[in-house]
Amino acid sequence: MTIVSVEKKKKKPNYFRQVQEELGKVTWTSKKELLLCTKVVICSMFVFGLGIFGADLLIRNSLQLLNTLVGYVGG
Repeated sequence: MTIVSVEKKKKKPNYFRQVQEELGKVTWTSKKELLLCTKVVICSMFVFGLGIFGADLLIRNSLQLLNTLVGYVGG
């Protein structure tokens, strides 16, 4: 019976202590690398945004041209 009571008294692992230990193992990026990655993401978003804008203009003008041609032909 004493064996059971010893097993029950084992300390449960502390969640916050484990989180702190894991955060100590993390390799954080340097400020220079973080700024470079941020610039790359912002520039990429700008380029893709311009691409989507161009595709939108192309599709919209194509549909307007098609509508105009159908109007002339269909009368």
